[in-house]
Amino acid sequence: MSSRIFVAIDTPDLARAKALAERVHTHVGGLKLGLEFFAAHGQAGVREIAAIGLPIFLDLKLHDIPNTVASAVQALSSLKPAILTVHAAGGRAMMEDAKAAAPPGTKVVAVTVLTSLDGGDLADIGVGQPDPHAQVERLTALARDAGLDGVVCSGNEVAAARKLWPKGYFVVPGVRPEGGAVGDQKRTITPRQALDNGASVLVIGRPITKAEDPDAAARAIAATL
Repeated sequence: MSSRIFVAIDTPDLARAKALAERVHTHVGGLKLGLEFFAAHGQAGVREIAAIGLPIFLDLKLHDIPNTVASAVQALSSLKPAILTVHAAGGRAMMEDAKAAAPPGTKVVAVTVLTSLDGGDLADIGVGQPDPHAQVERLTALARDAGLDGVVCSGNEVAAARKLWPKGYFVVPGVRPEGGAVGDQKRTITPRQALDNGASVLVIGRPITKAEDPDAAARAIAATL
């Protein structure tokens, strides 16, 4: 992979998604398609974007009983995504079944704590120790023990997660260039800091997709790496 940047193509507009992907594809390492896109276009839409020729990160954050998640992963297997997400909060058995159901070439990674959440949000949902850092460490160890490939966590926690799991694969969203708008993200970090802290790949959306020139924005961020 020439770049460790996955661009988040978060739009229900298929034509816009294809146009964005085609504009940035020579300067990024992959494309992330999330729930918004998948709800609008399903597997057919994923195949259209995959035809551009970049690895696909299918970010559906699956979270249900183990059998349902395993069946969903099997239903997605023909897409052969490079990366597929489940929620670590679904528990060990769910993660084990998700990995067992995935195609051999797909990295199944567990979402630990969403980068839109902070300690107050964790307290609101009843997490006993509402410290994002501690919760990420707890769920990273659980994902490791369940046999997954890695986790999704913010760049603020990735160094600690890698210390727990030296051979893990670490996906870092909430990445913002120096001085960039943070939007709805509460735990952000610059691309360079995230890589230095141990990220395997970076997920970058609005700083590229909302830029006046997405291609130039992708090049500028890549240059900092």
